[in-house]
Amino acid sequence: MKKEPGPFFVGVCAAVAIAVSLSAQESRPAPQFTIERPVVSGRGPHRLRVDVPLLVGAQPRTLNDLRLYNAGGVEIPRLMVWPPSPVAKWIGGRVAAIPTTAKTSGFEVDLGDAFTIDRIRLTGIPGPFMKLANLEGSGDRSRWTVLIDQTTVFDLPDNGLQRLELGFPAGPYRYIRVTWNDTNSARAPLPSAVDARERTNGAEPPAPLTGPVGVERRPSEPGMSRYRLHLPGPRLPIVAIDLNIDGDYVLRRVTVTESRLYDDEVAPVVISKTILRRDTRGAAGATSLRIPVGASTEPVLDLTIEDGDNPPLNVKSAAAVFGELPWIYFEGDGGNIVARYGDPKLPPPQYDLEAARASLHIEAVPDATWGEPHALAPTQAAASTAPMPTGGAPIDAAMFRYTRPVPAGEPGLIAVVLDAAALSHSAGPGGRFGDVRVIDPARRQVPYVLERRDEPLMMGVSLDPRDAPASARNGARPGVTSYYRIRLPFAGLPSPRLVLTTTSRVFDRHLGVIVERPADERHRDAWLQPIASVRWTHTDRETAAPLLTVQLPTTDTTELLVVVVEGDNTRLAIASGQLLLPSYRIRLYRENGEQLRMVYGRGDIEPPRYDLALLAPQVLGVAAREVNPAAEEAGPALQPNKAVVALLSPRLFWGVLVLCVVALLGLLTRLLKHEPPAEFP
Repeated sequence: MKKEPGPFFVGVCAAVAIAVSLSAQESRPAPQFTIERPVVSGRGPHRLRVDVPLLVGAQPRTLNDLRLYNAGGVEIPRLMVWPPSPVAKWIGGRVAAIPTTAKTSGFEVDLGDAFTIDRIRLTGIPGPFMKLANLEGSGDRSRWTVLIDQTTVFDLPDNGLQRLELGFPAGPYRYIRVTWNDTNSARAPLPSAVDARERTNGAEPPAPLTGPVGVERRPSEPGMSRYRLHLPGPRLPIVAIDLNIDGDYVLRRVTVTESRLYDDEVAPVVISKTILRRDTRGAAGATSLRIPVGASTEPVLDLTIEDGDNPPLNVKSAAAVFGELPWIYFEGDGGNIVARYGDPKLPPPQYDLEAARASLHIEAVPDATWGEPHALAPTQAAASTAPMPTGGAPIDAAMFRYTRPVPAGEPGLIAVVLDAAALSHSAGPGGRFGDVRVIDPARRQVPYVLERRDEPLMMGVSLDPRDAPASARNGARPGVTSYYRIRLPFAGLPSPRLVLTTTSRVFDRHLGVIVERPADERHRDAWLQPIASVRWTHTDRETAAPLLTVQLPTTDTTELLVVVVEGDNTRLAIASGQLLLPSYRIRLYRENGEQLRMVYGRGDIEPPRYDLALLAPQVLGVAAREVNPAAEEAGPALQPNKAVVALLSPRLFWGVLVLCVVALLGLLTRLLKHEPPAEFP
């Protein structure tokens, strides 16, 4: 028979358990809140809506670090409660035409009884059509309430645009009346069916949360518009981006990308593709300018718009649309309440209030409101914690041919641009920039992550007219041929693209790019090497000619010739030129006021291998400040040896030369004075 433990043993176990629990609570670190906000409420149950400042400052997807405190500093239990999903069913009604006027027509729907409805659905109107409409509701057909004033109903299959459902505030209505505006459009036939959505649980879903998005135009190649979208913060539950654009008619493909880490490189990844559509006819307009996006981790997204033959699309503003969010439920004591959050490591709280979740009706709870947030001073423990290790293995900067100072500035994540000089003089994209290093004042490497960008690195180039080279004069084609000299900033640029613009309107030209080569073992005279050839045409006198993009190979020279075969035509008016290069940056963490150096130009070194498991959380999901390095300087490895320079000084050179001449003259004199040998008899 099993023996039961005695009372003394049970008491000892309970005391040990309590002591362990108290010890664990005492050893748990205090929360490191960074933001505090007042909450305006009264006594009893209240609900707070999750807003953008809370999502940005707290743990965005969980809000685990949100805590509420009363005036005495006592923590107030809270629950995250999702709004109930509205229970709805569709009710059909009888459709009848209303009297027409010179400018209006329409129909009424009789549902047979009064129902609490919040939406109607039209079926059976043949497309394409687009109509302005007013929507009214009534319970007795004598007193009408305006539900929607001046909305647009449309079905445009060719453009992929449709809006046949109309939502409005829920209310008890038996009759629905739709009045068409026929001023600028043909009359529409009666719909074959009209259904109304009944709300049976009375829950009014909150409107989706929206927040502003910063819009920044970026450099772009011909036929594309590029924008950088600055979200309110990283890792936010955003489901779509709404654009505000110019233009009455829009039909363009768009792509949204964000930077993500793959292997040892940060590269753009497509998170959305869609088509922007707008069709405006007078006062009526059909639009679809919302871009659905999945869960993003970065605070910055890149938007690419395919312009085709249209002018660049002007995005005036943008807004983030958030997915469904929970309410914050709490029970106040009537005094002042503050919310604190901003500790990314704080675990979720556990309250006895959880037992009341099943009986809550959050839709009936009165609202509380937020005050303005303000930052809390970091505690000494939090301030003494380094954001990330910034020092790596030591390295000798004297072994690199080029060095670039990185401007000092505020601490944080920076993105150093790899410009044309770095593309040309480093290992470049083909070598994954394996010889690029960033060095701190203590001669230690600063870990970084290489980032590839979709947008091009753009540089202006001048086209200087010149005469035909001598090697091209013999055997030249009849007619006029134009030559332009282009000077590249550096030789060896990877995958360059030359973009040309012209003010001419109607033309058809063959255009080539050549390199002048000196005589060599295969060519007795100077010769011309073609490296690209294209045809450039435009036939519409009313519109500007499209830009021409010429893909060039990597060359070992900085001077190119653009050749335009004019034939018997006037010279093509080439207005300007641009050079497009691949775009790369390196992300790294900079200490406050630290003077860093970027070095490169070394062929005997392997690509760096940093601990990305520690580095990635610090350089991803954080907005990086873009920094351009200072001008390129010759590093110690590129500077000539001082001893050799001393030996080759002009005074010593001429002295050695004079001694050699004197010695040679003395040798010749001795040879001339030497008597010839006697002849044999």
